[in-house]
Amino acid sequence: MKYLFLLISTIVFAQQTKSVDFKSVYGQLTINPVEKSVSGSVRYWFTVLKPIDTLKIDAQNMIFSEVEMNEKKIEFTTNGKQILLIYPFQKGKNTLSFKYKAIPKQTLYFVGSEFTNNLQIWTQGQGKYTSNWFPSFDDVNEKMIFKLGVTFDANYQVISNGILQEKYKNNNTFYWEYRMQKPMSSYLLMLAIGKFDKKIEVSKSGIPLEMYYEPSTSSQFEPTFRYSRKIFDFLEKEIGVKYPWEIYRQIPVRDFLYAGMENTSATLFSSRYIVDSTGFEDRNYTNVNAHELAHQWFGDMVTAESGKHHWLQEGFATYYALLAEKEIYGEDYFYSKLYEYAQQLKQAFKTDSIPVLNANASSLSFYQKGAWALYVLHEGIGDKAFKKSVRSYLKKHSFQSVNTRDFLDEIKKFSNYDLDDFSKVWLENSNFNSQIANDLLSKNKIAYLLIKIEKLRNKSLSEKEEFFTKTMQSDVYFSVKEAIVYQLKNEKFEDKKQLLFLALETHNLQIRQAVAAILTSIPEEFRIEYESLLNDKSYQTQEIALYNLWNNFPEHRIQYLDKSKNWIGFNDYNLRTLWLSLALSTLDYPVKNEVLTNELIDYSSPNFEAITRQNALEKLIAFHLINDTVLKNLVNATTHHMWQFSKFGRENIRTLLKNQEMRVSFERILPDLDEREQLQLNRLLKEK
Repeated sequence: MKYLFLLISTIVFAQQTKSVDFKSVYGQLTINPVEKSVSGSVRYWFTVLKPIDTLKIDAQNMIFSEVEMNEKKIEFTTNGKQILLIYPFQKGKNTLSFKYKAIPKQTLYFVGSEFTNNLQIWTQGQGKYTSNWFPSFDDVNEKMIFKLGVTFDANYQVISNGILQEKYKNNNTFYWEYRMQKPMSSYLLMLAIGKFDKKIEVSKSGIPLEMYYEPSTSSQFEPTFRYSRKIFDFLEKEIGVKYPWEIYRQIPVRDFLYAGMENTSATLFSSRYIVDSTGFEDRNYTNVNAHELAHQWFGDMVTAESGKHHWLQEGFATYYALLAEKEIYGEDYFYSKLYEYAQQLKQAFKTDSIPVLNANASSLSFYQKGAWALYVLHEGIGDKAFKKSVRSYLKKHSFQSVNTRDFLDEIKKFSNYDLDDFSKVWLENSNFNSQIANDLLSKNKIAYLLIKIEKLRNKSLSEKEEFFTKTMQSDVYFSVKEAIVYQLKNEKFEDKKQLLFLALETHNLQIRQAVAAILTSIPEEFRIEYESLLNDKSYQTQEIALYNLWNNFPEHRIQYLDKSKNWIGFNDYNLRTLWLSLALSTLDYPVKNEVLTNELIDYSSPNFEAITRQNALEKLIAFHLINDTVLKNLVNATTHHMWQFSKFGRENIRTLLKNQEMRVSFERILPDLDEREQLQLNRLLKEK
């Protein structure tokens, strides 16, 4: 009976979008951070276009009550994935209302706690589906106007899509009500709750730009959000279509799953991009900022109808982000990145045989190859025709779903370009056409030099040294010199010594960082020069240099540790965790081991973000600083919602379990773990 029901459901669902038009939805929710639950009432407005006897709304593991259509009770059932409404629906307008409760296993995440005063709650619908926390539609082609009200503790900010229409206090809580004016897909519905402050700027076109931050990071606001307004103004002008929503917000959240997510009118991004001016040099938000903003047009305003056409979102966002960076950093940067993308795609082609126009294509294909396809098209039809085509495409399909043919049809209106050949080469073929790419790149001096340097890779250093020397002494863009340094990696030190001196003398942070990275074995004659890297305004360079110097020159370890004892680094404490592990591994360093160990172990605990914890755990394991607390923190990592951190935990436990003493230690701590941790560890203990 179960299988028959599922078969009937599948057929019914396929017919639904043709038979019913859901117009809008209003949800009034309460979030319980102790239960990690969401509950509330929801009302849908919809029009039946032709008779149908069953409607479905996606709803993962939810409990429903008071289900009514047009204020009258209606029969319903659930299957764990949807609520199904059984009724002889006839043509006409209707309302549907119900109450629900859910304890989401994904998509709505609770980070920190009220007890430790660091609670954040946020959503991530892309790929995981909003239907885990809000009864909605997993089908991106079902677009509606959303209105969301949320009741929560008055000490917190509540943020959702669109304009804040209403806010009022009720005892110790606030009610926040947000509304959209235009329809959007359910996966773009968002919620973020935390203790945030904000600053507001206004774009040239009058759009409010709200930028949120935690009060403790106020000193990092400027470098974190640097260029935000410039990016907004540039993209609105470059795309040629007014920003499609009434407001734009950007909110950094802890332990976010990805770099960023383009929820309609409100981008969430990872707190790892909260940086000071030094951190900005290695890890800044600029590209993510531009990429997620471009999605407000390409993805939110016009949405790819299926995974096969995903490049219409990611390829466009990647390309327009690169155009925005070109505006900020210049043409040489732009062509250097195109060259970098081309190198990645050439390498990937050796194993990646899935073309762009395929739902199973890799991220590299959707993003970088999609961007390359647009660059080729842009160059092929000219700037004027390209911009006209994009404007026409967006305006014609505003707030609708699209496919690749929809876009190419607009190109045809303004150009005689051979789109069949273009599609075959760039969208339907898994190969990356290096000849076309190199011909286009060679128009730029920097890209031409990068290609030339790559062709010299298999030549002996003596054959290319003169060219390398002249280039290193020139004022050419840094990426060319950086490429030269990386090509020296496997050369003998005596042969490359003079080029390394020249590289350090450029005083360019990226070039000097390349020297730090390739020279893991440091001769004494180069020690003083290499030590200068410790003074670079780059947390990444300092991390590489500190470790390599400590490792190469034991007699100078105390000197290096004294110099770096107050370093912190990025907000993931990369320099502090490295310093602690090095200090603990330096026998005669005059600081109590217990104090250092406790601090390092604390960074590996759930009190910190996953990236900080992973930094600490990596150091503790690498330097064999392992006790029961470390093992417990490692097991806890396997239960984390960030799959990267969870995978890190599992892989390291598997490695440690190969040692019988470690296996005994893991078995000893098993009774002290909670249920989820025990489940994960037991699975790993049983693996062969």
